[in-house]
Amino acid sequence: MLLRNRPPGIESTSAQLRAGFEHLEPKAIAVMRWLNANKIDYVVVGPVGHAIRGDLTAKGAVAIVPAPYGRNYDRLARALIAEHAGLRSERGLPGGAARSETVPVKLSGEKLARGRRWMLRFGEYDLDVERSGHHAAGDAATPSAPAGQLHTGSDAGARYQELLYEANRFDLCEEVSVQVAAPEDLEHYSHVRRTGSAPEFRVTRSVPESSQPDGPLQPDAPLEPDRSSQSDGSSRPDGSGDRVDLTPET
Repeated sequence: MLLRNRPPGIESTSAQLRAGFEHLEPKAIAVMRWLNANKIDYVVVGPVGHAIRGDLTAKGAVAIVPAPYGRNYDRLARALIAEHAGLRSERGLPGGAARSETVPVKLSGEKLARGRRWMLRFGEYDLDVERSGHHAAGDAATPSAPAGQLHTGSDAGARYQELLYEANRFDLCEEVSVQVAAPEDLEHYSHVRRTGSAPEFRVTRSVPESSQPDGPLQPDAPLEPDRSSQSDGSSRPDGSGDRVDLTPET
């Protein structure tokens, strides 16, 4: 491969962060700067998104939701291949220190688009690639789908357009400016990461006991006609209601 066609490599040089972002890890800044250099369109989620929004205790890999079109996934795949990225595996005994391993994997833009979550490592840097969309289960695109088609699943969160609309841009330093998901979306992706499924919201209604009948409902009794206003045939035509003796005179 010619060097002029080689994707920009990741740089470990430190950056002068703006006020309020000094707690961000240098590795995370390096990964986001590398993504921008490779012209990847994405929204930041995960622990780094929480950290950018002010959570000083948030630690973890850079997690992104790439824009769901084919060329964007292709650029991301080429950049990862150039860095010899592999799958990240965290192993360790309960109570002991975690042991990280990297498993080789053959990447492509199409494979990245189909996966729900890619936990990747290249060198000393970690990157998680999340998927966008919230269609019904089993609605994932097949390998024969068009290259520019969005691959979605039921537990992948908000669609990218909605995610981007609610996101905010943060200028972390002179070289790095990123879109970070809204707090609600950050919590959504955190929930999916912990549980493996999207949160469900149910609305239930309860009827107060005082408003419930003591016994079974009875059918309403038929209404009796009001006979008080009816004539019995012996009333005066003028409606006075006085009886009249109709016996003929002899």
